[in-house]
Amino acid sequence: MRIAMIGTGYVGLVSGACFSEFGTEVICVDKDLSKIERLRRGEIPIYEPGLDEMVGRNVRAGRLSFSTDLAESVKGVDAVFIAVGTPTRRGGGHADLSYVYAAAREIAGAVSGYTVIVTKSTVPVGTGREVARIIRETCPGADFDVVSNPEFLREGSAIEDFMRPDRVVIGVESDRARDVMRQLYRPLHLIETPILFTGLESSELTKYAANTFLAMKITFINEIADLCEKVGANVHDVARGIGLDGRIGKKFLHPGPGYGGSCFPKDTMALVQTARDSGAPLRIIETVVDVNACRKRQMADRIIAFVGGSVQGKTLAVLGLTFKPNTDDMRDAPALDIVPALMEAGAAIRAYDPEGMREAGHLIPGMVCCDDAYAAMQGADAVVILTEWNQFRNLSIPKMRELLKEPAMIDLRNVYNPHDMRAAGFRYQSVGRPQVDRP
Repeated sequence: MRIAMIGTGYVGLVSGACFSEFGTEVICVDKDLSKIERLRRGEIPIYEPGLDEMVGRNVRAGRLSFSTDLAESVKGVDAVFIAVGTPTRRGGGHADLSYVYAAAREIAGAVSGYTVIVTKSTVPVGTGREVARIIRETCPGADFDVVSNPEFLREGSAIEDFMRPDRVVIGVESDRARDVMRQLYRPLHLIETPILFTGLESSELTKYAANTFLAMKITFINEIADLCEKVGANVHDVARGIGLDGRIGKKFLHPGPGYGGSCFPKDTMALVQTARDSGAPLRIIETVVDVNACRKRQMADRIIAFVGGSVQGKTLAVLGLTFKPNTDDMRDAPALDIVPALMEAGAAIRAYDPEGMREAGHLIPGMVCCDDAYAAMQGADAVVILTEWNQFRNLSIPKMRELLKEPAMIDLRNVYNPHDMRAAGFRYQSVGRPQVDRP
């Protein structure tokens, strides 16, 4: 089979590479010539473990290629995937679908023969119908079907999520399109992956419902963490206690400074707007959005209180800037709210992130970017952990004591054991755990 993937962002590049790994012939298309040239040279524009090896292997095998010529790329393919960005539209929470609709118009004027046109981008309910309308309007004689096939990829483990997913959701309304999609995902059928066929609207809504539910779960445990601190409970014990209930599950019950990334912030807001426009407001998700925004702002106040009520003239070592580990993605990372607020309050910031330094340096001017965690701690008044990269889990406590002006750590990801840190003489604060050791 042959497919074209329109867009070489996170979703398009990972999906295209993984389909080629299945043996499908894939051409990834992007208007950004510099990005395509980098990909042709084997340079991967995003950080995703294992992606560079997979791309290189399939390019060498002739199954994966890159182009800026959409019209030529979509000729004679079995399916065209639209995997372009759907950022939040300015002036509200609606998703900006201009890139999706522009791609649909270009595709309509270029496809030849029967073609399945698949929306892989995260799009609101009704987008598939509008894509079909645009194609019919642009090219009345086109022979096509529109399919919804949302992605459920976690940054940092996207290849595993694509190759061994919990499920594949496909919104489809014709037998011909169903057969094409079934054949594309046949390798997953062989390992008994559940493939759920639905209507277009159900598929589109499933993606938003899944992401907003997970965002709600994160926000719930963050608020429970705040309560734990007030009453002397341990949020990790509470999370384990409720997570062992099969109806709840243990995932996404880890407290922190709030959710971020490319999906949860924009998808929660987009679903809120869709629900309002449809006359069925989602009050729970509206609250989730508000609470998460407030939490990120409150974390700066928490850090300031920890160092004595003022950071004027003080130096803070910040470890981790990306919204989660194993990615270089800075989109809506809590650090983008927390670090500027600390700097505005008078703090000097020395920061280190294993993969996010280049992007973070552009987004947070005035911050000192360091080569490693220990360099960030040199002469700092306290260390702040914002992202739970594995390499931060086993830092030398004696070396940290030596580098810091005073042994002080505020751990917003609960990486360290409070008892161990206090036994080592550190003034230590975490999230949702007793702030003093109990007998």
